[in-house]
Amino acid sequence: MSENQASNDWLTEDAEGQLSIDVFQDNHNIYLIAPIAGVKASDVDITITDEVVSIKGHRQAGHEIGPERHLTQECYWGPFSRSYVLPIAINADQAKATLKDGLLHIEIPKDEKVKTKIIKVNA
Repeated sequence: MSENQASNDWLTEDAEGQLSIDVFQDNHNIYLIAPIAGVKASDVDITITDEVVSIKGHRQAGHEIGPERHLTQECYWGPFSRSYVLPIAINADQAKATLKDGLLHIEIPKDEKVKTKIIKVNA
């Protein structure tokens, strides 16, 4: 196998790209952000369970040129997915997702049971 062939294995039809994500939190929510430029909102599926967020989608090529005509092909076109195990309990029913300027934003409220509560100690 040539070096060029090995480096292009991800271009095969049965390959699926893995989506990069950033995950962070504040006192009330978990946030996931993923760059998915060139993808329509209708081409993204998000499922959330009590423990896992899964994102699946498909990025359509912006051209009709075959791989034999490319000088360089670094952009991934085709299906992609990513699953992320949530570190704390969440309220999946209240989750929201938006797609703006090529960034997918997912906001998931933390479950009330896991929010930190401060209690006073009585003497």
